[in-house]
Amino acid sequence: MNRDQVPSPRPVPYDPPAQHDRPVPYDRPAAHDRPVPFGRPDLPELRELDRKRSLELLARADVGRVVYTVDALPAVLPVPFRLAPGGVLLSAPAGSELARAVDGAVIAFEADEVDGRDGSGWFVTVLGRAQVRPATRAADPGGTVRIRIRPELVIGRCLA
Repeated sequence: MNRDQVPSPRPVPYDPPAQHDRPVPYDRPAAHDRPVPFGRPDLPELRELDRKRSLELLARADVGRVVYTVDALPAVLPVPFRLAPGGVLLSAPAGSELARAVDGAVIAFEADEVDGRDGSGWFVTVLGRAQVRPATRAADPGGTVRIRIRPELVIGRCLA
């Protein structure tokens, strides 16, 4: 069947939402509905960090989030990691969705530390190509793979 023989999709009728008989009372917008003016004194200010400082902070974190795609859809997975001279290292089960999806792909990795009381802290994002290799531990043959993300771009921000 060629393109000209494919039937066009049937239109879906629009069903407008039901109208209320009486108006909804309006006092003022909820806090999350109000626009946030830039430079509000109660919001932390973002300051850029250089690559060296960003990597120093990243080395302090234990858990981060790897951002990758599966079937062209975004996926985010919290993972334990460590920072090594060659990049961000993490482990995954051999044959897992993560291991299959990231090998040779450009992915993002993010870690942060934010104080919930005052909003101060930092976050670092690393963009780079991932390499998947078998784990070298003899105690876990074939069960785990090592994923290395080589940092091509490092973006760090400090919340002050």
